[in-house]
Amino acid sequence: MNTDDKRPSSPARKPPKRVTPQYLENAALHYLERFASSTANLRRVLMRKVDLSAKAHGTDREEGARWVDELLARYVRSGLLNDETYARMRTESLHRRGASTRLIAQKLAGKGIGRDEADKALDSLREDVGPDLDLTAALALAKRRRLGPYRRPEQRAAHREKDMAALGRAGFGYEIARRVVDAEDPEELVGE
Repeated sequence: MNTDDKRPSSPARKPPKRVTPQYLENAALHYLERFASSTANLRRVLMRKVDLSAKAHGTDREEGARWVDELLARYVRSGLLNDETYARMRTESLHRRGASTRLIAQKLAGKGIGRDEADKALDSLREDVGPDLDLTAALALAKRRRLGPYRRPEQRAAHREKDMAALGRAGFGYEIARRVVDAEDPEELVGE
């Protein structure tokens, strides 16, 4: 083997940038352009940058945390960050994709939305969709994944248990999963 043939080493990872108030504002605005966010989630994103800067450059973590808090307070006052609106939008989106109310509450909690705000968002959705959110969400998931009544008729019996398990893993109770998987016509369930 010829020692002159060296493989190029992987490029060195760039060190994190030094945190300044302007850098944090730019990072926050860039993040908010791409993603909807709760206040707690944006705080987590920005504090990660502050922590990396403190570790790499020896910057003051408390000063960075103060900058983050001031920035978030300004965004909340201006309406750029609104946890209630975020919770409502996220709840509607997850429900359309077929998420159970249990899963929706967990996802909102993971983004820093409190239980009261999550309950308000779910109540708002109930007013729009109807009282049985889990049934409509289970039907949406079944349609998206082609489970139960959305499966070809000759395959339904052979895949019944798998379909029930898929709905169970998605957070739906046995009774709702059974009603959806055994339905002949999914439209009749909505009218019940």
